[in-house]
Amino acid sequence: MTNTPSQASSVQMLEVSPEFAGQRIDNFLRNQLKGVPKTLIYRILRKGEVRVNKGRIKPEYKLQAGDLVRVPPLRLAERDEPAPLAQGLLERLEAAIVYEDKALIVLNKPAGIAVHGGSGLSYGVIEALRQLRPDARELELVHRLDRDTSGLLMVAKKRSMLRHLHQELRGDGVDKRYMALVRGRWETGKKQVNAPLLKNTLRSGERMVEVTDEGKEALTLFRVLRRFGDFATLVEARPVTGRTHQIRVHARHAGHAIAGDSKYGDEDFSREIRELGGKRLFLHAYGLKVPLPDGGELNLEAPVDEVWSQTLGKLVE
Repeated sequence: MTNTPSQASSVQMLEVSPEFAGQRIDNFLRNQLKGVPKTLIYRILRKGEVRVNKGRIKPEYKLQAGDLVRVPPLRLAERDEPAPLAQGLLERLEAAIVYEDKALIVLNKPAGIAVHGGSGLSYGVIEALRQLRPDARELELVHRLDRDTSGLLMVAKKRSMLRHLHQELRGDGVDKRYMALVRGRWETGKKQVNAPLLKNTLRSGERMVEVTDEGKEALTLFRVLRRFGDFATLVEARPVTGRTHQIRVHARHAGHAIAGDSKYGDEDFSREIRELGGKRLFLHAYGLKVPLPDGGELNLEAPVDEVWSQTLGKLVE
């Protein structure tokens, strides 16, 4: 029932279906008004131009089934419309999809691609998927991976699946496993890092996380997969909690920084790995177990890329 605005649109009346009940009005409009800049959506909300059941509402208003949302005419310049993404990128992400059904997409995200636009980036995985799947109007990220981390990323195609997976993520229903190449010899007996993490935003806008008693509880389980002498260790990391940069900070806290980590890494170690051709962050979300709404279970594994495999092939055990 949504009109997609071009340079100008007329008044739109949107009736809220039950699946959108509980969603904030600003997020609802961002989902419904594809191509409309976020700044414009928040501007019409602030000015009271968006009405719900003929009344003014705040951006944090939570919708109810049956609500009638009035959206004013929107005037957009051509430059506000999202530019088509490069065909090569779209083909790369299409090829990266490892699972898809009517409600869910899981892809093996390449390293170096952000999950969404922002912070100087005009696009990310979610924007690209919206071009690849224009009929899937409810596409939303279920969780996130850092830009330089590769591996399994879930994107919901329906709000019912998004709610289900968020509930599972809040509990212990989802099992996510990562591989990381770290500096030095990780001892077999070191099986967990339990250290609270605090997120800070620097003046530059960069997010940094540190271990401190003032932080939130954070627990990561580790397991040695393969050793390369005393130089490096390939470990499995299983984050029990889901804090920002958790595995990267916990690895450094344990004295074993991850190769290629520009924020929390060891530059000498990363340089030696780069000289072997390893020009990436060596953190990969390889395993995923997810309970599905129908009672089944999705169990996926994603291979590492060529840079990863070739670099490890040059290390001496």
